[in-house]
Amino acid sequence: MSENILEVKNVVRAFPVVGSEDFIAVNDVSIEVPKGSLTILRGRSGSGKTTLINMLGALDYPTKGEILFEGEDITKWNDNKREKLRREKIGFVFQSVSLIPMMTALENVEFALRMAGIKEGRRKRAEECLKMVGLGGRMNHMPQEMSGGEQQRVAIARAVAHKPGIIFADEPTAELDSNTAISVVNLFKDMIEKEGVTFVMTTHDTSLMGAGDKVFQLEDGKLIN
Repeated sequence: MSENILEVKNVVRAFPVVGSEDFIAVNDVSIEVPKGSLTILRGRSGSGKTTLINMLGALDYPTKGEILFEGEDITKWNDNKREKLRREKIGFVFQSVSLIPMMTALENVEFALRMAGIKEGRRKRAEECLKMVGLGGRMNHMPQEMSGGEQQRVAIARAVAHKPGIIFADEPTAELDSNTAISVVNLFKDMIEKEGVTFVMTTHDTSLMGAGDKVFQLEDGKLIN
């Protein structure tokens, strides 16, 4: 069995432009993502990294190319099968944490488990995940009672709670100060060790590059390293 959880082969994503040639957001990208790693997609705004991560997370289809998840080409799957993959085997952390404001931290994580179809042990698992991210004493706080870094930690607990194989984090540190950003990335590394999960994150922050097991740089939709 391959040591890579993801293999991306010659992926292109083109968007039609009225009265002009298609806009190529991702241009012939091939990468491999090892299991149990932190892979960083680096690039400035408009480099194509968010478009790429959306395809890797089965949120969008490529125009051309293959995306193999655990050896299977998910680009050939229908929407229902891709939705099941996202629900059961993929987690997401976004720049905007998107916590439900009327729910406590614990309820936010529990709700994600319910959405993933998990029926047993939701509260215990939610508590375990919040403790893992250092929020054991903040479980019953509302999002608005938490700092930006704490909210992002709740989002990480929510993403890892259903034990996905891979978590995609799109600019998860963009709105955090440097020290908090580094602590979030260190938390990703801890999650890899404790949970065996794989992380793929996008960032434009050069100070975080040293944390990645693999770093790919995108510019104008193309890999430049």
